[in-house]
Amino acid sequence: MKRFDYVIVGAGAAGCVLAYRLSENPAISVALIEAGPRDTHPFIAMPKGLAKVMADPNHLWAYASNPEESTAGQSEVWVRGRVLGGSSSVNGMMYVRGQPADFDALAELTSDDWNWEHIGKAYAAIESHELGADETRGDRGPLKVTMPDLRDELSEAQIAAGEAMGWPRKADVNAPDNSDAIGFAPRTIAKGRRQSAAVAFLRPAQDRKNLTILTECTVDRVIFADRRATGVEFLRGGERHAVGAGREIIVCGGAMASPGILERSGIGDARRLEALGIPLVHENPEVGEGLIEHRGLIMQWKLKRDISQNKHFKGWRLLRSTLQYYLTRKGPMAAAAYEIGAWFRTRPGLNRPDAQILIAPFSFDFAKNRQDVEAFPGMHVVVYSLRPTSRGNIHIDTRDPNAAARFNPNYRANQEDRQSMIGAVRVVREYARKPPLDQMIAEETMPGPAYASDAEILDAYDRFGTCAYHAVGSCRMGKDEKSVVDPKLRVRGVEGLRVMDTSVMPVIPAGNTQGPTMAMAWRAADLILNGST
Repeated sequence: MKRFDYVIVGAGAAGCVLAYRLSENPAISVALIEAGPRDTHPFIAMPKGLAKVMADPNHLWAYASNPEESTAGQSEVWVRGRVLGGSSSVNGMMYVRGQPADFDALAELTSDDWNWEHIGKAYAAIESHELGADETRGDRGPLKVTMPDLRDELSEAQIAAGEAMGWPRKADVNAPDNSDAIGFAPRTIAKGRRQSAAVAFLRPAQDRKNLTILTECTVDRVIFADRRATGVEFLRGGERHAVGAGREIIVCGGAMASPGILERSGIGDARRLEALGIPLVHENPEVGEGLIEHRGLIMQWKLKRDISQNKHFKGWRLLRSTLQYYLTRKGPMAAAAYEIGAWFRTRPGLNRPDAQILIAPFSFDFAKNRQDVEAFPGMHVVVYSLRPTSRGNIHIDTRDPNAAARFNPNYRANQEDRQSMIGAVRVVREYARKPPLDQMIAEETMPGPAYASDAEILDAYDRFGTCAYHAVGSCRMGKDEKSVVDPKLRVRGVEGLRVMDTSVMPVIPAGNTQGPTMAMAWRAADLILNGST
């Protein structure tokens, strides 16, 4: 069995950052294991190609929920990237850092290692930002971050309506001030191409002799000698293989995959593991519990004039947009999923924004399962509460590592979450009535005027809502002994094993999770390399 100093399980946002950092020292050997293929699919690099990639099962894990009231009694599917770069290779490329208060709240539950002072420095280290350097923004890091360049009449009107709501327009919506904001949102795109974690962090490191990248290898379990992690067993081409770890194994599978890896390795609820015939290594019933996700609702409007981008994504104009992209790396196909964002408070008395909208100059055709745009001019936003506290869970029900675990999202389980969800929709409707948008909008088409009361708004979330692909918390980090990992990311009850991904976040970041995951992984490398064992 070949041995490395560190074995990293999962080549997503966290795994790629850790592979980059740990392998900087040529005396340290690192293996990075990814279940999916290399990121060579042509639509991965094209920003608007994400719709095609997100429909390709060869590059995805698909997790099905158990039906529940908050999903209108239906099973919904959350997908994650199964490819080099993980979900950063299939996501919407929005770069939202979160605010200082978010990380200070994280530090209160864990340790000062995770406060804004450290995370702000991590952001500055990883970024090569188009807006240049400032106190917490970097301009020399591996990750290229740029600003939208496709600005039109509708986009400017969408921002102006936010200003009419009293939301300040910001040049950098990530400025660390904990305040309301609206503006063009940074994205992980450079020269018209996606800057995934694989592009930003693995490309510069992949030729290092001390870094081994293994693709199409699905990790089954961590191997233990007594209670010390010594290796990883994985499937490749139907055959079992293993690699050893002299120092540590770092699981970076994400909130949806990491709990299953721990459970298959014998760490979890004793009765659950016994029922599956898995020998117990360490009992911790918290594994797979504490799952938190943003519940989004798409709201759409039909426009009076043909100023939306819908026409650019249909018929001969779609061909023109695609040709423009390949010739110039510009145009509609070079844009992120959303290029405008707003952060606001759903009710008076809050000390910081508790809701977010991502704003788009086009509208989906729901009759075609959002695989096409509407035939008439339209726009939409996706709105969600930023800090839900309702918690679900995710667990394996088979020992097969290729079988995705099932989960219970348990959205809106408490009154505070329901209040914020309802308030967010009411604020968005007020936003749509502000000038100059009010003169451009003909009518709300989704969810529509039939969903007006509090109960009807919650029903709309249940029927038409979507996950935001921001799940966290299923391998919670904490000071308390019940937590899955301690504040140094070490899995409790065993040695030589850590977890670093969204699963360790005990609270959900106020926004998209790609940026916070990369920054936390950068910080994690500091802790690991400085001897926090």
